[in-house]
Formats: sequence, structure tokens, C-alpha cells
Amino acid sequence: MKIKEVIVVEGRDDTARLKQVVEVDTIETNGSAINNTVIKQIRHAQAKRGVIIFTDPDYPGSRIRHIIDNNVPGCKHAFLPRHDARAKNEHNKSLGIEHASPEALRHALRNVHTVAGDDEPVEITRDDLVEAGLIGTPDAANRRERLGKLLQIGHTNGKQLLKRLSMFRISKGQFIQAMNQVLQEEDDE
Repeated sequence: MKIKEVIVVEGRDDTARLKQVVEVDTIETNGSAINNTVIKQIRHAQAKRGVIIFTDPDYPGSRIRHIIDNNVPGCKHAFLPRHDARAKNEHNKSLGIEHASPEALRHALRNVHTVAGDDEPVEITRDDLVEAGLIGTPDAANRRERLGKLLQIGHTNGKQLLKRLSMFRISKGQFIQAMNQVLQEEDDE
């Protein structure tokens, strides 16, 4: 699998892991303190080839994604579920792209999302999230995690979920279909 866009990752371990799995060029942010030089590199890559932001599914990864998104419009996003990013060694508690299986990485890169424009209508409301038990219930965090995995939009808290559903143009139909699957999985357990 060859990736046309340049992929933005956090560090050299992420680059090394991706290069084992796909043919790719990367830009490394070297952590969450992204400087102007890195932002300029990302802007240039976006103008020439396009950019996919592929950061770890943790707070620093979300922070990096947010900084890049605010400074370089039009980037695509790839998400890795938290369980796919856990280190295989039970003593190592880190989460990261470098721990993911080749299948999980390819799946994430085949399911990239583009941020919706401001002129896109919002189909899903906060009331929909409350009604689906994604906010304010004991199972809400687990349901959000499952929904994020099914829709390939990553792990979110309650506040972020509505924004991310809108940002990635998830339709009401896609949302309902995914929620039905989440509820079916709960019934099967």
C-alpha cells in the first residue's frame, strides 16, 4: 500500500512503524511543542501532496491534531482506536502508533476523514447524543469508544463527540446505523 499524502506523526518510532507497513513519507512533530518550522513544513506538504494527521489516541495526540488543524486547513485525519495502540507488553502502559498491528494501521489509513467546511449543515444534535446514551449515563464512555471505533473518528469525551461528528460529516443515517450496532453489541454481551 502506497500513501500519496504526507503523514504527520509524533515521532521517529511512529515513522519507523509506518514504513514497515506502507510506503509513506512522514513529518514528525517531535512531541506536542510544535514549532513554526514544523507548521511550515506541514503547510508546504499540504499544498504539494496533501496531509494526513495520524497521532496517538491520547491527550498529547489530540492536542497536536488540534494545533495542526487550526494552522493548516484541509488536512485529512486518520484515527487508531486506543485498544489497537496499546503496547503488547503488559508492563508498558504507553499508547502509540508504534504499537499497532499492520492490519490496524492499514485500516486506519484506508478510512481517513476530511474536515467539513463551515457551510455544511449539522445533522446530529446534542439531544441525539443524550438520547443515544452517549452523554450523562454510566455507559456513555464505553458507548463513545465503540461509536468512535465504528465510525473511525477516534476516542472522544462527551464535549468533543458532537464536534467530531460534525467535523467529519457523519450523517444522521451513519450515526443511527453505528449506534444500532453499538446497542446490538451491548445486548449480545
